[in-house]
Amino acid sequence: KMLPRIPFVGDFRAFIRAGQELAQWHLNYETIDPYPLQEVSNKLGLEPEQHYRVQKMTFGKTSGKLDKTTIHYNGHITLTGIPLEAYDYVVNGKPALEWIMERYAVTIDKDSGIRNDPNDWSDDPRYILDLVKRIVRVSLETMKIVNALPAMNERK
Repeated sequence: KMLPRIPFVGDFRAFIRAGQELAQWHLNYETIDPYPLQEVSNKLGLEPEQHYRVQKMTFGKTSGKLDKTTIHYNGHITLTGIPLEAYDYVVNGKPALEWIMERYAVTIDKDSGIRNDPNDWSDDPRYILDLVKRIVRVSLETMKIVNALPAMNERK
């Protein structure tokens, strides 16, 4: 076991500012403006609870290939215009957007039969849809901050 190694960097203040900006984006993700993805709906007139109900989100397909610029939110809502840069922000080996798509799906535990329905987690029927848009924004802003960091230029 070793103590954590904290490098002495040349421009420490830049790393402080980046950390503060990252904290603002990541701690306040539920209140930031959603990224302006295009919502395409092929059904109109549904009650909001049914219109925004999610079962399992999937990526779009173009010519038989996965199209990560498109997410099929449910059977009648499709989100388009997702920048591919949003997938550069990776958490535990997987893009944050893919984590959201995986975790916000209706599942039933095989052993207990307990149903886990993310639609029940909020009174706002748009919560999950707007969360996807917010995660796109947080991912893009995170990568913008990280990519703008100066070189480490470690001092010894």
